[in-house]
Amino acid sequence: MPESPDSVRIEVAFAGGPIIAANVSPASADALEHALASGSQGTHQLDTDDGRAAIVLGRVAYLKRFARDSRVGFGL
Repeated sequence: MPESPDSVRIEVAFAGGPIIAANVSPASADALEHALASGSQGTHQLDTDDGRAAIVLGRVAYLKRFARDSRVGFGL
């Protein structure tokens, strides 16, 4: 799914290997980053373009936030 102008692309990797990629609002990405940085426990509700995901904060290995201009391939 293409990224809308008001969303950012993120990847959340979990201990054990699974990774999810999603388009989220900048506010949602900021909130997840804050929850992880503050050492919060439990789950975090992440609203994505595809729906809502419950992220178990203690299982997150890393969060990657893509820059808007980091595109690979051909495009307009």
